[in-house]
Amino acid sequence: MYHYIECGLDNVWLDNGFEEEESDYGAVVSIHDMDGLHRVIGMHIIRSRPLLNGAELRFLRKEMDLSQSNLAQLLGVVDSSVRHWESGRGKISEPADRLVRILYAEYTQADTEIRSLIERIAHLNREAYENGMHFGETGSGWQPRTA
Repeated sequence: MYHYIECGLDNVWLDNGFEEEESDYGAVVSIHDMDGLHRVIGMHIIRSRPLLNGAELRFLRKEMDLSQSNLAQLLGVVDSSVRHWESGRGKISEPADRLVRILYAEYTQADTEIRSLIERIAHLNREAYENGMHFGETGSGWQPRTA
């Protein structure tokens, strides 16, 4: 068995699906299909835990490729809330817990609208809106324009 702490969770053990080798720098572990493993870990977390803890929240957030700020935006909370939850200095609210579970479940599904929304939010650039939002009328109606 391999204690897989590199995922950021201290309670994950692998029965198989990995290879250990010795290198000049010590033991090296290679995990087969890491994306698949992380997806299964995430789905197990959202389906079986009574309330997410900070490490689990961080794991799910990172799997969705969201910054703390982006997740805070999605949840409608301030950035420091997510930081406090992940560090264990605060307890995640039940509504936020439920929404993170729903977002992760949908994110794991290919080609869903929620996955697309999450990916767009992860790459939002707030600086682009500092000069205001610009729109222009075209032959097919109003369209957003880059400033």
